[in-house]
Formats: sequence, structure tokens, C-alpha cells
Amino acid sequence: MRSAGKTMRHELILTIINRGYADLVMDAAKNAGASGGTIVHARGTGIHEAEKFFGIIVQPEKEIVLILTEREKKNEIMTAICTHADPVSYTHLTLPTSD
Repeated sequence: MRSAGKTMRHELILTIINRGYADLVMDAAKNAGASGGTIVHARGTGIHEAEKFFGIIVQPEKEIVLILTEREKKNEIMTAICTHADPVSYTHLTLPTSD
């Protein structure tokens, strides 16, 4: 990926999961080559404590795992998170970063 003539070498992986499962995500990511990450505790702002969204109960207490990694490692790390966090309700996405 290029931005203003520069090749972007890193990407930020964001994984949003139910509270208490961040270590599971970080273990999977580290086993796939991530050197570390940051865990942020978060809380949804929905009206009800547990709401249904497309038939899934959404818990308001969340953790956000942020992993900055080389672009080449991104897919392997995300695949490992998907595989090891399978029983956990999660959402993840990536964002390009600039140097």
C-alpha cells in the first residue's frame, strides 16, 4: 500500500472481543509472530446491558487488542486469531499506518 509516494510497511490490527478474552487473542497473535500488543478496556454505550444484534447477544464490556505489525505478518496473525478465538465473539479489522 502506498500513501503520498511512500510504501506503508506496517498495519494496525484491532480486535474487539468480550472482556476476559484478550489473553487468548494475544497468545494466538504472539504464536503467529506478533511481538506484543496493547489491551484497552472498553464499554459499549447501548441502552441495555445485553442486546441482541442479528440474533447474537452483545455484551457491553469489551476489550480492544491493538497489534502493530509488519504488513507481511498481518494475514498470518489474523488467521491465528480467527482460529484460536473461534468460540469467542469478536470483530477485527486492520488499518494502514504511516511511518
